[in-house]
Amino acid sequence: VQLVESGGGLVQPGGSLRLSCAASGFTFSTFDMSWYRQAPGKGRELVASITGAGSSTKYADSVKGRFTIARDNAKTTVLLQMNSLKPEDTATYYCNANRRWGLAERDYWGQGTQVTVSS
Repeated sequence: VQLVESGGGLVQPGGSLRLSCAASGFTFSTFDMSWYRQAPGKGRELVASITGAGSSTKYADSVKGRFTIARDNAKTTVLLQMNSLKPEDTATYYCNANRRWGLAERDYWGQGTQVTVSS
């Protein structure tokens, strides 16, 4: 199983970035996909998630209206479009794949990509 994030970097406040997560090694369309972030000295928080079929999404209140999560099951890729970035969005962003069925669960993580919002 691999989740490989890309697209992070340094951006000025008000700018945009698009993160991408390329997945392999599991049945992508059966997993919910999420983006989490962790800022220095803080816990990991859920940013956005999308169901396997892409029919439902949810967002942290702090990013609603600014970030958009999307997936392409044919390309086994999940994207996070981030607009109107703020300094408080600075964090390491992680891609997550999760599936639960009965009492079983599978949970996979990427290595993270750094996003820095600063002037």
